[in-house]
Amino acid sequence: MDPVFPRLASRAKRLRRRPLFKETRIPARMLVPNFFTLLGLCAGLTSIRMSIEGRWDLALAAIVFAALLDGIDGRIARLLKASSRFGAELDSLADFVNFGVAPAFLLFTWGFGEVKNSGWIAVMIFALASALRLARFNVSADDVKPRWQTGYFVGVPTPAAAIIVLLPFYLHQLGLGLAEMKPAMMASVAYTVVVAVLMVSTVPTFSGKLIGERIAREWVMPAFMLAIGYVACLVTYPYEALTLTALIYLLLLPLSWRRHRAASEVAAREASDEVPPRAEEDAKAGTPPRVVDLRTNEPRR
Repeated sequence: MDPVFPRLASRAKRLRRRPLFKETRIPARMLVPNFFTLLGLCAGLTSIRMSIEGRWDLALAAIVFAALLDGIDGRIARLLKASSRFGAELDSLADFVNFGVAPAFLLFTWGFGEVKNSGWIAVMIFALASALRLARFNVSADDVKPRWQTGYFVGVPTPAAAIIVLLPFYLHQLGLGLAEMKPAMMASVAYTVVVAVLMVSTVPTFSGKLIGERIAREWVMPAFMLAIGYVACLVTYPYEALTLTALIYLLLLPLSWRRHRAASEVAAREASDEVPPRAEEDAKAGTPPRVVDLRTNEPRR
């Protein structure tokens, strides 16, 4: 019998017996991030209802609102030091509904239902890919990584995937009329599958976790103005702003891959420079490292 499986089973039993909270009385600040997560989950469920009723504008607004809340709850949890295993599991379940199921409902009820089985298979693959992406993220969340790796995700995160997968819908709402052209709908179906593959791939993407930790004093006011301007464009010209956001994110994927590759090469070079030359030669030759006794020649008792 493989000795790995008993160890995994015993570890799983220990995790199941572990309480969600370490203390019997929970501080009130621990509930604040979970409130934002539940509010985002309500937005995702509302988006599904709006999609079923054919009110796609409201369905899209609910998904965008859920994405904004998803970016807030994690930062609030870190600021309040209110992170917990319960909150992490709740956040993953909410992300699956908000950014896996809700966009799939919107796409299928909007136009993918016209291409019958192909459209259904595409949105199902997208929803399943989001579930797999979140499961992989939860498994690797406890891994100890260098600080430079915290600035990258493995694969496209589910909130970003939910925004960019709706790009055909944005273009249709801008007047291109994609829903009336079957070749365009088939291309949109293929695009949805590509986004699903990007979610479960190992392509490094910018995470944005390190953004906002430190900012130069002269950039404070420009950052406020950019944020206010983007929100104003999102409210006034939603489809134009979301189309531009999706295109910029897609164009940043090759840049993030190149930056990650360059950073990994620098980290590997720095790690190799820390190895002493003699130890490196011994490792290449296959000889054990030499042990030098630095103690004084004292008589043994």
